[in-house]
Amino acid sequence: MPSADPSDPAAFDVGLLSPATVGRDGVVGDSAVLRAIVEVELAYLRVLEDAGIAPAGSTSAARTAAGSAVFDAADIAGRSDLGGNPVIPLLSRLRAGLPADVAVWVHRGTTSQDVLDTALMLTAHRARAAVIASLDATADSLAGLADRHRGTPAAARTLTQHSTPTTWGLRFATWFAAVQDARDVLAAVRLPAQLGGASGTLAALVELSDPATAVRLPALFAAELDLDGSHSWHTSRAPVTRLGGALTEVTDALGTIAADVATMSRTEIGELAEPEVPGRGGSSAMPQKRNPVLSVLIRSTALRAPGLLSTLHACAASAVDERPDGAWHAEWPTLRELLRLALGASGLAAELTAGLTVDADKARANLAITGDGILAERVALSGTAGDPAGYTGASNELIDAILSRRSR
Repeated sequence: MPSADPSDPAAFDVGLLSPATVGRDGVVGDSAVLRAIVEVELAYLRVLEDAGIAPAGSTSAARTAAGSAVFDAADIAGRSDLGGNPVIPLLSRLRAGLPADVAVWVHRGTTSQDVLDTALMLTAHRARAAVIASLDATADSLAGLADRHRGTPAAARTLTQHSTPTTWGLRFATWFAAVQDARDVLAAVRLPAQLGGASGTLAALVELSDPATAVRLPALFAAELDLDGSHSWHTSRAPVTRLGGALTEVTDALGTIAADVATMSRTEIGELAEPEVPGRGGSSAMPQKRNPVLSVLIRSTALRAPGLLSTLHACAASAVDERPDGAWHAEWPTLRELLRLALGASGLAAELTAGLTVDADKARANLAITGDGILAERVALSGTAGDPAGYTGASNELIDAILSRRSR
């Protein structure tokens, strides 16, 4: 039988134990990060050339060399322990294909942390676009469900027990609000480039040009990559923790929805059903089952994300001196995994909500289980019970108010 070679770095993680992210995380894979590092080096060289520091034509020559070079992620990873990061071995490979008078300007005046931090922000910028697209699709589906089920009565539950009547429309609108909030928080996070030089002082750039030019270059560098400008943040890791927090807010919102869907699709409740796909949801031992697999996988991301965020904060609190000694290195896989989880969760949520169905008859039957007791609040206030299906408060007004946020 075929067996994986555990010594092959390229085969170390193909998602075998992370089915929530498979097929949705390519934008943050090793090859994508490697390409981002190369793009950052080329963008920096362009800024030096435009400022009259590097010779004219340097960027074109470097771009041609980079386009024909083969950057082997496994090889670079295997040599990263020599300098403590992947930028150093990649630079060796990039410079090898360049004329000496061009190679000397590649990376000159910057440092590995500048390049890798910027490359990770560039990767995050691209991943964020994919996450937001999925969140927008999810929000649209939830808004449609809220509209369609304005009049579908259901039992509200507080502390796991029936409380008062509500509608599935209002419940979907509530989910919509959480998704929209998380989407807006993620969209607002600043993703800055990093350019400070060896100790964050821009000293090398001052030597290559002058103080006034050196101070202008970080903003030009950021603009070249469509990232936010910033002063050096080598040990001020708020850009990373804020991004991590926003990604965790995404998995929080989607995890809550998934938990509710999983609960409401239980055999004895049966008010919701995930979209049917041949082969999905089956059991290896019980062929009669239809497991809510999308919800299960989304929940798995929501349970993993907070621990990763706490690691980012621990790293930020340990970022000492002018360059962190290990705390920075621990951020890389942690932030990448959070991006990966948000990509997986948001993609799964878009699929889940696009095909989610409500069994209105089952919802009404469950509502009737508590009998007149479900109207206890109404009786206490007015002395009469009336029809449970008609007791939904200002449900439609609330739905309209919540869905008015759809305009983007």
